[in-house]
Amino acid sequence: MWKPHDKGISSVPDQGEEGAKTAAPFLSASPPFASDPNWTLVEAGFDPGRESGIESIFTLANGYVGTRGSLAERASASSPVTYLAGVFAGTEGTGGTLQLAELPEWTHLRIQVEGVPLSLDTGTTLDHRRILDLQHGVLFRYWRHQDDRGRVTTLTYARAVCLHDRHLLLQSVTITPENYEGDITIESEPSNPQSAIHWSSELKGDAAFFQGKTDRGTTIAMASHSRLQHEKGLESAWNGSGEACAEQWVWRAKRGTAARFDRSVVVYSSREVRDPVSAATDHGRRAVETGLGANLLRHAQAWEDRWRASEVEVVGDETAQRALRFAAYHLQSAVNPQDEHVSIGARALTGPTYKGHVFWDTEIYLLPFYTFTDPQAAGALLSYRFHTLPAACDRARRWGYEGALYAWESADTGVDVTPETVRTPDGRMVQVLTGIQEHHISADIAYAVWQYWQATADEKFFLEAGADILIETARFWATRGRVEPDGRYHIRMVIGPDEYHESVDDNAYTNVMAQWNLERAADTVDWLRSLHPHVWPVIRERLRLAPDEPDSWRRTAALMVTGFDRETNLFEQFAGFFDLEELDLQAYRPMSVPIDVTIGRERTQRAQVVKQADVVALSALFWERFPVAVHEANVRYYEPRTAHGSSLSPALHALVSARLGEADLAARYFHDAAAIDLAPHGGKSAGGVHIATLGGLWQAAVFGMGGIRLREDGLVVDPHLPSTWDRLSFPLQWRGRRILVTIERMPGQVTIDFRSGEPMTIELSQGFVHRITSNHRYVAHWVGPGWGGWQESKR
Repeated sequence: MWKPHDKGISSVPDQGEEGAKTAAPFLSASPPFASDPNWTLVEAGFDPGRESGIESIFTLANGYVGTRGSLAERASASSPVTYLAGVFAGTEGTGGTLQLAELPEWTHLRIQVEGVPLSLDTGTTLDHRRILDLQHGVLFRYWRHQDDRGRVTTLTYARAVCLHDRHLLLQSVTITPENYEGDITIESEPSNPQSAIHWSSELKGDAAFFQGKTDRGTTIAMASHSRLQHEKGLESAWNGSGEACAEQWVWRAKRGTAARFDRSVVVYSSREVRDPVSAATDHGRRAVETGLGANLLRHAQAWEDRWRASEVEVVGDETAQRALRFAAYHLQSAVNPQDEHVSIGARALTGPTYKGHVFWDTEIYLLPFYTFTDPQAAGALLSYRFHTLPAACDRARRWGYEGALYAWESADTGVDVTPETVRTPDGRMVQVLTGIQEHHISADIAYAVWQYWQATADEKFFLEAGADILIETARFWATRGRVEPDGRYHIRMVIGPDEYHESVDDNAYTNVMAQWNLERAADTVDWLRSLHPHVWPVIRERLRLAPDEPDSWRRTAALMVTGFDRETNLFEQFAGFFDLEELDLQAYRPMSVPIDVTIGRERTQRAQVVKQADVVALSALFWERFPVAVHEANVRYYEPRTAHGSSLSPALHALVSARLGEADLAARYFHDAAAIDLAPHGGKSAGGVHIATLGGLWQAAVFGMGGIRLREDGLVVDPHLPSTWDRLSFPLQWRGRRILVTIERMPGQVTIDFRSGEPMTIELSQGFVHRITSNHRYVAHWVGPGWGGWQESKR
């Protein structure tokens, strides 16, 4: 499926000399786009069977709006959707379905030559490509079509969902009749997608306006300005069908002479402004005055700025390089640093699966990317959890607990929106227990808060929001279990990350995370008392914290059952796991379908079969908490028992394998994770890209192969490059400092370019520690069994 575009990407690719000449006047304002094939994804031809997945992969988004990479003319098997982040339609609660709001189809265009529609389903497709420029966030499409009368038309499309102006969407198409002259018509009639949103529309002058209201009371407004420019000047739209916003443009085209259609669309909702209609109207007028070309250039520049802060470069493995750029592209597309009331759903803004609901994926798989490359975005995502803390506290109270129990699936308010039942692959309806039993999410969020604070030193966030989250989640764990006659604290009837096994007792991942949460909450209180004595009374009163609570959290943590056996160094995944049936998964590999489908749900529950990293996830999160021998023992035990039935699994296995020095095994898992969306014959992305997997790829590269870990006064760099990776480099931010880390396998070298900030500490493996200062470059070489001295130079 994926191949480089060998001639690079331009605004009018491969039109031929005559077409390029005639189109040039209309494209003079367009920015330069990626010529490096490793910055582009190209889909050649058109396969209806793969279309849904292609549209997900080619999605354009900016954390506020996401538009799938569908074809403008509504081709067969196409699913054109534009999602609006933070706005949900439907109902919460029993029997309800709450999903992300869908906007009218702003990209729709129907082009006719002498009354005959151009379609991939008719005539002859001479050439057809979609080209996603990852570097600049622009989707191009090149199409040469020959109709039944032999008329050849070349169409070049460009589309952007702006990063410099998140309310602005851009579309452009250049149309060239190669061997004929005649009437060409463009029609645009956006459809209204969701019954839960009532839309009205009207045409005013050169603009089309759409206004919708969700059944939850949110108003959405869109203002669309379009124009057609050809050799005779500008062409205005007219209402050709009598429908409210069915626009039409007609002109007499000459052979070899290009015309260009441009559209600018502005979106607002009452979630962010009081009067979205006026906001969209005024903003739309300003966007037209600025011009599509100038806005496209600013958008491209904004993307280049983001890449300077986040690009991971791999030399020696082109597949890994493209996967990491694809991952970072979608990660940056998914977040809006200016909006702290929105988080990222399991498929971001790329597809319908999970309806935009937010899971634990965001904190465990996505947050590290933002924390170390875009701290403002990370802070905004964690602020979403603070704003939904009241719903989490209410949920805990309703279930008879104290503190905060976060929803397993969350939308805008934080109320749990997990479905009650789901249909299995064999057609049966089964109860969904994750919303009832998968409680580790509360500790996952606390973990992300602590990691963010340690990496950024953002005391303002911690004092105003982070401490509340840590304390309220600790209160939940202090009441979720109980001390039993054996004198130990047990947490029963839960589901861990291994969702094949439900209603288990003392899941190791859940209990260790709870133990850690309790300890860090107690540490937080100590820190507040000692370093912020003037603020602490305010927080104590706000949370109504009893004097003995922190000590009780520490006692509970000390009594927590973790399933750890000192003799074997193994964690038992849950009570009784070691007594389950041994099953040789190798006999079932490679798995074209999940193992629970192959052997049945009941047998899977009776066997030592793990859906995804569970105990192994503890090694990814708590490397410093346990000796390396413990990590080794548990990976050796659980790795052959893991079926990787979740897209979340391979990336964490890649991270942990690399840290254990199994770099080539890590690379294999890395490529398995990348193939989930980017497999040559179509991945599994029909319902949207697997955004958590993409976050996991970044972690595998930076935390695994790059060996980055946190220490109190800086960072640890303990690299393990696969044999196919000659060089790995990546930028990082730590507490206001900016550095670039470069690791070269041969001759065994680590280079730190300290770009800005106060002095910090870098520790290499073998305890080699050095204090570094900004505007300097530091190079360390591997000499024999350890690192040689640093070579320091001015940058």
